[in-house]
Amino acid sequence: MVHMKELVNYCDDLLEVYKFSDYAPNGLQVEGKAEINKIVTGVTASQALIDAAVEAQADALLVHHGFFWRGEAPNVVGIKRRRLARLLRNDISLLAYHLPLDAHAEIGNNAQLAKVLGLRVEGRFGCEAGDELAMYGQLPTPVSAAEFSQQINKALGRTPLHINGESDVIKKVAWCTGAAQGYLEKAATLGVHAFISGEISESTTHFARESGVHYFAAGHHATERYGIKALGEHLSDKFGLVCDFIDIANPV
Repeated sequence: MVHMKELVNYCDDLLEVYKFSDYAPNGLQVEGKAEINKIVTGVTASQALIDAAVEAQADALLVHHGFFWRGEAPNVVGIKRRRLARLLRNDISLLAYHLPLDAHAEIGNNAQLAKVLGLRVEGRFGCEAGDELAMYGQLPTPVSAAEFSQQINKALGRTPLHINGESDVIKKVAWCTGAAQGYLEKAATLGVHAFISGEISESTTHFARESGVHYFAAGHHATERYGIKALGEHLSDKFGLVCDFIDIANPV
């Protein structure tokens, strides 16, 4: 058992939330019971995940994508009202960590994706100064684009959308989980053979073709399952909590 405030403070410090100007608040978003014995983790605080947390009798729900995104309507109506009502009726706290979880060097989404895909991390990069969420590194053994696509499919359980590049073999790779197609231009300057992200845009397709970089859009959800799962496992070890990762299927 751990007190909710202790858990939140620990997560905030571990993920260094103060370093990030994010699109939503990081940390405690909805306050529930004071004592935490069981946590459910998942990618997004959807109604399905909230319902699963209630069914699992969780004291807290820990996610990557929470609530209160910048630019959204503030009104507590409709879907937002139903989600919040379900949490509040069952006294379940909601903790969410977005960019801080993407960036963490060990349990972050990008670090964990590297682990899952067998990539050796060599460094970080970003779209602009101070933004170093993305990573680059090497495959242990060069492979063809078709073989790399199969490796991603096997590891993530989802066939990536592949925009073909110039290199016959892939050795040097850059990656950034989620909606990170904007990192491709910077990745191309690093001389990588391939770039992996969760999503792809219409314009990204043309840049990938013209830059010669193999582009693998492996799924926003599929690439971001591993950071939140690793965070939950870390908290379980640290505080002796019961922690269940629940994967709500999402093809995007």
